[in-house]
Amino acid sequence: MLVQATGSEVDPVPAAAEPFASQLAGDWKEAARQWTELGCPYEAALALAECDDAESLRQSLEQLQELGARPAAAIVARRLRERGARGLPRGPRATTRANEANLTPRELEVLALLTEGLRNVDIAERLFVAEKTVDHHVSSILRKLDARTRAEASVKAVRLGLAE
Repeated sequence: MLVQATGSEVDPVPAAAEPFASQLAGDWKEAARQWTELGCPYEAALALAECDDAESLRQSLEQLQELGARPAAAIVARRLRERGARGLPRGPRATTRANEANLTPRELEVLALLTEGLRNVDIAERLFVAEKTVDHHVSSILRKLDARTRAEASVKAVRLGLAE
């Protein structure tokens, strides 16, 4: 316990103050690390956005996009472009953000065929793409739906209203 000038006891400074101290000192990477440890990904991304190196700015942009913080991500992307950066990820399209699982339109097509019980080779034939492409789409669908199997993905898709 700390003692105030009035003589009353107070709790020590909370851990959340440490990242602020690092930020005030200009140690943005350390502040980001501390925010991450505290479970504050948005604050960690904002701390990285204050760095001068392109790698930290790109990391910040990626984290902000993952969090869906589009306005902050746009500011970081603009800073990167002003520094000459090219090939920046633009984040998910409106059609992708339109569904709860953030599936792309093509992933929704593959999911619909997957819920019909089709194998990857059959889906590839229907969509006129390579089987390997379908493999990638199915992997992405499973990851986004947090499903371990195709059957589990189908159940979750129906529950979310993404498939019949």
